[in-house]
Amino acid sequence: MPNPNQNQNQMPNKAQMPPNMMAKQGMNKNHGGHELFDAHEVIAGIISMLDQYQMHDQHIKDPVLKDINHRQSAFVTQLYNTIVSCFSTGQDPKIPTQSYMMNQNNDAVYGIKPGKPKKPNQSVNDLSDQGLSAYMLGNTKSLATLLAMTALEMTNPILRRVIADSVPNFIEMSYEIFLYQNKHGYYQVPQLNDQDMSAMLQSYAPAPQTNNSGNMPH
Repeated sequence: MPNPNQNQNQMPNKAQMPPNMMAKQGMNKNHGGHELFDAHEVIAGIISMLDQYQMHDQHIKDPVLKDINHRQSAFVTQLYNTIVSCFSTGQDPKIPTQSYMMNQNNDAVYGIKPGKPKKPNQSVNDLSDQGLSAYMLGNTKSLATLLAMTALEMTNPILRRVIADSVPNFIEMSYEIFLYQNKHGYYQVPQLNDQDMSAMLQSYAPAPQTNNSGNMPH
């Protein structure tokens, strides 16, 4: 006669398991603990950027800067969805990582022109396109650095690739904002005099090439 207690210590089947236990068993566990914390920091940083871009938008006056704000916000929103998708599922996202394309040409203006000394704003009314573009540049540069460091700590290959592939996009966004600032005189670029620049440029010599075996050529 079967013992009615013989299955007491066996795991229940899926139909008998509570929903929270079934969810835990189905979770993607292809993440390291350090990676989870870093991913949360990245995602929180992207949310912060998008929130700040919304706040900046209502104060930006120049339509060119406003266009940069809108295009970068739209791109980063899609990137956010891509990262959240592969982070939560461990699978390839439906929309892969895209490449950000800026509208600025890459002709920088060199030299320093005198201007008024900078000082902190006294009220929101003092906000200017110069300051707002600087805040935007701070966001993109910080995220470029954060994503580069985070990609080095990733163990999940899909999330690692998405994070690593996103670094050049934040570099490009940073360069776009720099060029905007530079052309308006907000971000000036000093140069060395010709003699010092020439000395610096000529301060290195090429290294001898080695053959395939690693030995120096005869």
